[in-house]
Amino acid sequence: MNTYYDPRDLAKFPEIGEDAPEVAKKFFDYYQAVFAEGELTEREKALIALAVAHAVQCPYCIDAYTTACLEKGSNRAEMTEAIHVACAIRGGASLVHGVQMRNVCGKVSL
Repeated sequence: MNTYYDPRDLAKFPEIGEDAPEVAKKFFDYYQAVFAEGELTEREKALIALAVAHAVQCPYCIDAYTTACLEKGSNRAEMTEAIHVACAIRGGASLVHGVQMRNVCGKVSL
């Protein structure tokens, strides 16, 4: 089955900088700095990234950070819980916008 998503394309990510090397270098330097050990461990950052990857629905990031989480010692239960956190925040963000809808209804309703 053909799809837009091909897991092999993830390995091509560095090629994105071929036409804008200065900007790409800045991005990749920043990216590397963000994921370095700091106040949060690399493992914690990988779990956050995995959850965000699900929230933004990036299959490449899901693949990459599932692997990163496993390599950094997370287990499937922890990763599943992180995904549920992202789901709850994303769902809550959708629901809270219902207040905006209700406000408009209050102004427009006959």
